[in-house]
Amino acid sequence: MKHIVFSFILTALLFCSCDSNNKKSEITAEMAFEGVSNYCDSAYDWSIAKNDSSIMYIEMGEETDSAYLVVFRSYTGAFVNFYVDKASGTTRMEEYVPTLDVRSEAGTIDIFDYLEKGK
Repeated sequence: MKHIVFSFILTALLFCSCDSNNKKSEITAEMAFEGVSNYCDSAYDWSIAKNDSSIMYIEMGEETDSAYLVVFRSYTGAFVNFYVDKASGTTRMEEYVPTLDVRSEAGTIDIFDYLEKGK
């Protein structure tokens, strides 16, 4: 009987250790900001803001239990809201044009694709 219980415990530990190795680490606020910043650097032309950083910027928004909000402001006055899931790194993008009060889904990215390797 002791051997059966011991076998179950070892099996459970084996499954737990394998499962944790397959999961990505939880996202921190710093990782969310860095990933969105790297994405924006690759996706948007920042040359127009070269001399005036106030017209294009990235800032942290509100945080919930499950996600970080990172906001990109374009020189056009539009915003792209990045909702970074803390557990998975899946990031939903939503464009918002305040002058027209229009919101639209803009796709998803995996934040891990935009974090520097080795961190």
